[in-house]
Order: sequence, then structure tokens, then C-alpha cells
Amino acid sequence: MKNNTKYNTEITGAEAVILSLLEENVTDIFGYPGGAIMPIYDALYDYSKKLNHYLVRHEQGATHAAQGYSRVSGKPGVVFATSGPGATNLVTGIADAQIDSTPLVCITGQVASHLLGTDAFQETDVLGITMPVTKWNIQVTKAEDIPSALAKAFYIATSGRPGPVLVDITKDAQFGKMIYNYSKCENIRSYFPNPIANFEEVENAAALINNSLRPFILCGHGVLLSGAEKQLLEFAEKSNIPVASTLLGLSAFPPEHELYAGYLGMHGNYGPNILTNECDVLIAVGMRFDDRVTGNVSKYAKQAKVIHLEIDKSEINKIIHADVALIGDAKKTLELLMPLLLTKNRNKWLQRFKSCNEIENEKVIESARNPNTEKLLMSEVIDKLNIVSKGNAIVVTDVGQHQMITARYYKSNIPNNFVTSGGLGTMGFGLPAAIGAKVAKPNCEVVAVLGDGGFQMTIQELGTIMQSNIAVKILILNNNFLGMVRQWQQLFFDRRYSFTEMKNPDFITIAKGYGIKGQKVTDRENLVEALTTFYNSQESYLLEVVVENEENVFPMVTTGASVSEIILE
Repeated sequence: MKNNTKYNTEITGAEAVILSLLEENVTDIFGYPGGAIMPIYDALYDYSKKLNHYLVRHEQGATHAAQGYSRVSGKPGVVFATSGPGATNLVTGIADAQIDSTPLVCITGQVASHLLGTDAFQETDVLGITMPVTKWNIQVTKAEDIPSALAKAFYIATSGRPGPVLVDITKDAQFGKMIYNYSKCENIRSYFPNPIANFEEVENAAALINNSLRPFILCGHGVLLSGAEKQLLEFAEKSNIPVASTLLGLSAFPPEHELYAGYLGMHGNYGPNILTNECDVLIAVGMRFDDRVTGNVSKYAKQAKVIHLEIDKSEINKIIHADVALIGDAKKTLELLMPLLLTKNRNKWLQRFKSCNEIENEKVIESARNPNTEKLLMSEVIDKLNIVSKGNAIVVTDVGQHQMITARYYKSNIPNNFVTSGGLGTMGFGLPAAIGAKVAKPNCEVVAVLGDGGFQMTIQELGTIMQSNIAVKILILNNNFLGMVRQWQQLFFDRRYSFTEMKNPDFITIAKGYGIKGQKVTDRENLVEALTTFYNSQESYLLEVVVENEENVFPMVTTGASVSEIILE
């Protein structure tokens, strides 16, 4: 522990919370007040010039906003909520942050300590509920324990593989008096979050790569979390190796680079999927071999030697066996590998990717970009958005077909500019996450790409936009269906569309009620002009684009199939 600040005057535990956040350089908080956290909100009142608080309309919105904030800023997102339903409403966002390695510090109020375990009003066992979905959690019942608990919380949330933590503070601890002393946490006994890759294993990895004919790099979210984009680019260029990205790894590698092979996974690009089963060395950097990437594990890359760069030891051999495991920070490990790499000509191997891209362009992409359908397609809308924004917007998606389409057709030129819910696949993520992203980067354009279904799960956060005057651009791709489920019902359940058709409200009128300008587009000839107006607006703006009801997302790796069995239509 490093001593930073000590006050000789007595303060309350509630004020200690606020001062501790300032010690951790927090500037923004997303939250919703209530009885059990009221003392902390009262203390916040006196620090409103130092801490910006954004009043969400539902606690789930607070966690998603904090996720969006963290993903684009690199800082931990901070959340306030009260006890009982306030705390339980955080759980979805906390679980989402846990599986996607997003650092959050959630602070919840709790009933007074003498009432714990009595089923008091708005009491829940928030520690027990959140234990499976947090990196660490703690309950504080004494005012003097608040600073150390928060110091540990910030350290654990941001060190090693990041994740969400929760600090539950009883009401009497918030009212209690203490002499404030804050020491930033720099280490915890038996917790070693930053391992360094074994150099002998680094040499083994380099030997495999140097002797390979068809190496292939898969980059994931860990590249962005470690800030290893430059090192990955240098690594790929020196060794002349193609690179593909997972969903959460998008924006980690320049999308127009000649070595970029595309996007991996169930609805990813054709070449990266089938050539996974043709490479001789598979180099996984900061990714965890999610089932949406591997398809049928028993048929995944059986011909390849696997090199896995991963900071979390528990991910090694969990799904795919690693012939060489390099356990450590991606940036530092790539820097260790770089001097050992040889420059080799792999043009024949790279040509395989180009040939696959030509096939996909002919069968999927050209028709998606230039359709002969009467109605607009999601793919052409996102393609035009990419042109209008020049790939420079921070794009935040919800979950569903529009998410996969955006991942495929939007080319993010700037690292951390593509934000989505990956492992949990949380509908309702997009709108509040976009709010958080805009708070973190107020001078950047933030576009929320939403489906009509996911938008309505957190539609109330339009109120947060209105009250805090947050200039988020909201693009709704409206097909009047829960599109991804409908696609599966079409392909695998004989078009039995069981409860997936949506009767939607007038989104433009709803937006108007929140003081947000809006426009609805149904015709192709109006699309580019509408997108330009939308994107260039200085205020929040909602653009609803009515799209084809039964558009499907292809390519697709179906359940139980190998990645090499990906279908194009």
C-alpha cells in the first residue's frame, strides 16, 4: 500500500466514498439514488463540480453506460445503486462486464448492519447474488474500512485481466465518523495479476512461427485491453502473417491493411473461418476461443500447432489445447517475441485469403451493398454509414442481426471504437453503452446501432440523454422482428415464427417526447442524405430505417458445424 492522503478532521463514511473516488481520478459516475445509498448521494451534492453524475432511468442502464465509458476510455466505469432491487438490477450489466473483461466499480448501499439477515425492507444478499459474476466483492460495515475497500476495488478491477467489482456499504457505515486516510492499493498478497511469459516458451513459439508455412494470427479483446495494437501490427508485418479479429477484437488491427483477413466467428468472413482449418500454426493473441469462434471444437484447427498468448492462466487449455502457452500481458509478450522472428515470404498463403475474399465478395458482399430488393437491407445501411463517417465514429451496437451486420460492414479505423456485448449477448446494451461512450469521449461522434427489439429493452434511457444533453446518434434498423431468432426459426424450424414478430410504436414520436430530433427512412434514394443529416447533427438524433423483414446474415457457421463448413447463402 502507498500512502497518498490523510485528513486530520473527522468525516462521514459517505464523504470518504466521494474522496476515495477523487483519489482514483474518477470524474464520472452513472447511478440511481435510493434509501440505502442516500448518505452517499448527500455527500456527492457538495462535490458536484468535481464529479459528474449521470442519472439513468434504470440501474441496468447504469452498468451498461459504465461499460461503454470504460471500453472507449480505458478507465474503470463507476456505478452507484441502492440496496434490494437497485442492486439486483445491476446484475445483468455486471455479468456482461465480467465475461467481456470490462473494469467496473459498483458501489451499492445496504441496510444498516444490525438489520442484515432479517429480511429488512429492500435487503438482498447482494454479495451472494453477485459473487459468480464479479472479479471481487466485499461488504463494508464500518466507516473506517471504506477507503481500503475502495482502494482494493479499483486495483482488482483494473489489474491483470480486468473485470467488475462490487462494494456493498451498510447505511450505518455511511453515517459513521472516521479520520480519513487513503492509500492507493498497489499489491495484494497471493494475487499476481501481471505474469511475465516464460522466455523458454517464447523461444519455442518463435521457432514454431519461423518454421511455419501457413501461420495465422487471431486477435481478441486482450490486444485492446493491453494497448498492444502497435505491437501486433509490427509483429504481423515483420513475419508477414495474416490477422483476423474476434468480435471484441474489432478495431485492434487496421481494417484496410493488406494483412487483415477479416472477422472471425459464426457470422464472420469466409476466409478466416475456413482457413483456420488449413493453417499450420495458430497464434491466438488475447482471445479465449469462445464457441462462436470455434464452432465444433472437435473439428477445430486439428492440423495446427497452437500458440496462446493470454494473461489469464485459467483460459489456457480450457477449450483449445495450447502447444505453447505464453501467459502474460499481450503487449509485453509480443515485445519479447519480436526480436526472435524471421521475415519470410508467405505470399502463397496470403493469396488463399484473397481468393476466399473474392468468393465472399461475389456471393455475399456485392449483393448486400447493392441489392435489387425493394426494401433497404441492413448491410447497405451500415455500408453507407461507414462511408458517411469515414470509419471514424465510435460505433456501439446492441445484440442481434444488426450487430453481426455492423461487425461485418463497419470498418473502425481507430482502436476501441467498436463497442458491443460479446460473451453475454445482452439485448438492451447498445443505447446506454453509447451514452457512456459519449460521456467518455464528448468530442467524438458516437453512433448507437440498434435493432427495434433491443432498443425497446432500455428505451427509457432516452431520458438520460435528454436530462444530461448527451449528443448520441441513434440508428434503429427496424425489421419488425426479433431478427436473429427469426433467422434461426426460418433456417431450422420450418419458418415457424413463434413470437418473434414485433408490433412497434412510433419511434420518432417517442423521441420527440424526449426532445430528440428524428427521421424515418423507407426509400433507398433518401438513405445517404438522411445518414448525412443524422451524422452531422450537433445534437442527439434518432434515425429509423425500415429494412427488409426477412434479411438473413451470411456467411454462417451453423450449430454443430465446423468453421470450415461455413455457408455463404
